[in-house]
Amino acid sequence: MKQLVRRIGQTVALTLPVVLVTTGTLAVTRVPWAPPTSLDQQVVAASSGDGAGIGRAATTPRTSDGLPPQDALRVALMDELRAHNPGSALDLLERAMREQPGLTPYCSSLAGELGKAAVRKYQGDVQRARTFARPVCDGSFAAGAAG
Repeated sequence: MKQLVRRIGQTVALTLPVVLVTTGTLAVTRVPWAPPTSLDQQVVAASSGDGAGIGRAATTPRTSDGLPPQDALRVALMDELRAHNPGSALDLLERAMREQPGLTPYCSSLAGELGKAAVRKYQGDVQRARTFARPVCDGSFAAGAAG
């Protein structure tokens, strides 16, 4: 009996870490802040009821003014930057990423464009533009402001 309990204990001790690591790894692959993978997009397209799916051409969703969502956001960000300051535009970008997770693949490029536009707004003063940098989209704003 003692030997049976020992064997069960050894089996659990060997398999439990494998199970925990595997389930932890699988749990981390589906976090809401991660950019969607092509598999995720295929699953969404296949399950949507709009006729876009496997073997059918999917159209890019459009906003009311006919622009794709990322372009509409780009216009809004540039308007915000011109009207206020780069910090306000970065706040808008961060809020948009939180409210529309489907736009996260465009976050870095949008932040980089904001950085370049901020330098133009301040007539080439990179230091002044970089004072507005925030950790939105992995520092792409600062990289865009630098060049």
